[in-house]
Amino acid sequence: MDILSQFGNRCKQLRNELNLSQETFALKINMDRTYYSSVESGRRNISLKNIQKICNGFNISIKDFFNYKV
Repeated sequence: MDILSQFGNRCKQLRNELNLSQETFALKINMDRTYYSSVESGRRNISLKNIQKICNGFNISIKDFFNYKV
């Protein structure tokens, strides 16, 4: 699995833990839903600013986002 898919899967995991739809989460972090959807599906190579925006939406640090066991 490539890094984009791994990142997207982690986003989806965290979003599902919050019981939020993609649309609701994207609105929460002020991101277009179709853009966020492409992140979760592993089709988007996003910037560090957007990674930070997503992590802030999950109320976790970037370090904690990447520090997990699959």
